[in-house]
Amino acid sequence: MSPARGGESGADAVATTPPLSLAQARALHLHAQGLLARPRRRARKADALAAIARMQLLQIDTIHVVARSPYLVLFSRLGDYPQRWLEELLAERAIFEVWAHEACFAPMDDYLLHRNALHQREHHWAIRNAQRHRGSRGGEIDRLLARIRELGPVKSSDFEREDKGQGGGWWGWKDEKRWLEAGFALGELMVARRENFQRVYDLAERVAGAAVADWNRTEIEPAQVRRDTILKSVAALGIAQARWIADYYRTKPRLRDRDLDELVACGALLRVAVKGWAAPGYVHPGHADALAKAAAGRLRATRSALLSPFDPVVWDRERASEFFGFDYTLECYTPEPKRRYGYFVLPILVRGRLVGRLDAKAHRAAGVFEVKALYLEDGVEADEALAAEIAAAIDECARWHGTPKVKLARCKPAAFARPLKTALVAAAAAAD
Repeated sequence: MSPARGGESGADAVATTPPLSLAQARALHLHAQGLLARPRRRARKADALAAIARMQLLQIDTIHVVARSPYLVLFSRLGDYPQRWLEELLAERAIFEVWAHEACFAPMDDYLLHRNALHQREHHWAIRNAQRHRGSRGGEIDRLLARIRELGPVKSSDFEREDKGQGGGWWGWKDEKRWLEAGFALGELMVARRENFQRVYDLAERVAGAAVADWNRTEIEPAQVRRDTILKSVAALGIAQARWIADYYRTKPRLRDRDLDELVACGALLRVAVKGWAAPGYVHPGHADALAKAAAGRLRATRSALLSPFDPVVWDRERASEFFGFDYTLECYTPEPKRRYGYFVLPILVRGRLVGRLDAKAHRAAGVFEVKALYLEDGVEADEALAAEIAAAIDECARWHGTPKVKLARCKPAAFARPLKTALVAAAAAAD
């Protein structure tokens, strides 16, 4: 249960590994993602950076009916922490923003890898739009860059919108916003900091240039970029089937098992079997000890938390289904009449299982955390123990939001409302 030793190849070293159960594979996945157990102490700012580095990518989304997604993803892992840490890490050049899976925060230590991966992401919609815009409006973009060089960082709001129309998406943005986003997507501009979550754009040479040696002269061969993104994806996921790996960094094509044979043979990846999976799983050697513990039944999932819709655990629908039997689709961009569960639906993690989802809204002025609806998955036993776990997770999240009064509307099954309300009262009393 360890990386290759002596003359063994990676494939030989794992050939005798007993198959993992699905629960053991889930535990390894949650361990890698930082969601296996509660933090042992109160979070420090360094823990926020470590959590981002562990995930490799922290996806950004601006919807804030609860908390904006990057803050919520960190909360699920760290517990109570000041949201300002994320902006501070960005301003301190410890992390940076980049188009990867989608718009993401990433550790500045990975800047050179992402800079050299740009050509491998040219299929991404944001990169395609930026390249098209650069080709058609290059002169205007160059003049904007010159202005930033002379006068300093800018926000999109520094420029008035002439048509006063409604924004939204590349097609609805004012010209300067499109130019800024094109320069950002192509690496000419970076986000120096955020003000009220608005991006403040500056030249890459003044952001990465202040934090990364040879930021614009270090070239990494495409094959090495591909190898590094594969290995980092597997490390972030804990255990992954080949077909899930490329999606993590939004690379193409989707990988097959034979594409990973060389990495297994040299010991860069471990290949393991999982009961019920038709395909093998892959584990980074850095998780060899955790793999051994998982196989021995000593990697126990004890964390219960509400997850963001953009959490890496659920952002791949196929992977969430394979790991958890959980069919999850984002509905915040779906017209209301077509939504099944709600606008901003949070998956509920309880001790290694995704047991349900809830549609929530934080009413900050009133101090109320509204649970519009809570749905348990089919087959989940709706007992008092489950109610206590879910209530504690809701109460913890509500207090972090500054909305300690929880208002529960409806549940499915309806009979679960009574034990959950009782458990919420108990959780609130225990926290006070």
